[in-house]
Amino acid sequence: MTDSPRPLRVAMIGAGFMGAAHSQGWRVAPRFFELGANPEMALLVGRDQARTEDAARTWGWAETSTDWREAIARDDIDVVDIVTPGDSHAEIAIAALDAGKHVLCEKPLANTVAEAQEMAAAAERAAARGVFAMVGFTYRRVPAATLARDMVAAGRVGQVRQVRAAYLQDWLADENSPLSWRLQKDRAGSGALGDIGAHAVDLAQFITGTALTSVSGTMETIVAERPLAAESTGLSGTAAEGRGAVTVDDLALFTGRFGEPGAGFLGSFEATRFSTGRKNALRIEISGSRGAISFDLERMNELQFFDATAPAAEQGFTTILVTEPEHPYISAWWPAGHMLGYEHGFSHQARDFVEAVAAGTQPTPSFADGLAVQQVLAAVEGSAGNGSAWTAIENNTPSRTNSEGI
Repeated sequence: MTDSPRPLRVAMIGAGFMGAAHSQGWRVAPRFFELGANPEMALLVGRDQARTEDAARTWGWAETSTDWREAIARDDIDVVDIVTPGDSHAEIAIAALDAGKHVLCEKPLANTVAEAQEMAAAAERAAARGVFAMVGFTYRRVPAATLARDMVAAGRVGQVRQVRAAYLQDWLADENSPLSWRLQKDRAGSGALGDIGAHAVDLAQFITGTALTSVSGTMETIVAERPLAAESTGLSGTAAEGRGAVTVDDLALFTGRFGEPGAGFLGSFEATRFSTGRKNALRIEISGSRGAISFDLERMNELQFFDATAPAAEQGFTTILVTEPEHPYISAWWPAGHMLGYEHGFSHQARDFVEAVAAGTQPTPSFADGLAVQQVLAAVEGSAGNGSAWTAIENNTPSRTNSEGI
């Protein structure tokens, strides 16, 4: 009889929407994948004791706390999973890494490049001691997106010539939707640009294997004030009733150059929460000398592929249904043709993180990768404030991974 995998006790800081998604990942991953360690949902930390206890019962966490420092101080906690607003990422992550805890942190990594640099430096120090950190760009783990990356790396589209990426949502299209922390710059760092545009940036760099080196962009706040909801009274710079100022962007548009001038390629990006009728449309299309690949998160089990080397009479985009056991991650799940959903990406994320930690190797995307995306976001914001001038991005070198993101 083989020995059971060693336990890996997890504390999660944050109990909102992302808390539910990450909880799903931690609970399901060890039941479908054979892992080198067994993640245990040990401690859930939230601000409100009653709500946190209710969430812990619903999601399956063993204990609760209202102080994240408790998780870091406890000797029996191995992993700290951070799903809080961006203004607390740096403090929690650096403290956890310095205390010897492995860290998984939601994207974007931080609210500023300076914070992200401090986090990346802490992760580098920790890695020298065998303690690892990863940023949660979960859409890399959608099997169709990972397959797109594998096909581009294998040369199926030839030389990449152009990228088009957009993340379209409409949940703020109603001007009377209430103000939340995501609309406050001191809490969220940025609006559509950082919240969803960060995913488009990371996925474009991940699939092409090429870094953005300069950008030219513009940003717009479409609705400047919003009504305060009851739960919004803790927002900075607002009153307990009436309307409060929106201090982030609603829409960001930018052009980016991948690689060096003369040797790279251009990409166009859009991030908006005002695309009426679009609920969660993360779209990316890679055009190359031999073909093209197109992915849309709203059809997440499909990948569109155009083979320009096929006879003219047979050309046209074909649909690959990404449900075969040969596809990334799929062999652990259902028979071919049985679809996966949004939540499966978080199981794949937990699987990749645990496997890397158990093997003593750096999981990806690393905090250095998170810093690279943060530098792109800052360059877009800087360009927008300087009349859309082209702005260089320094030291943007995202890491390459194998076919399943490790």
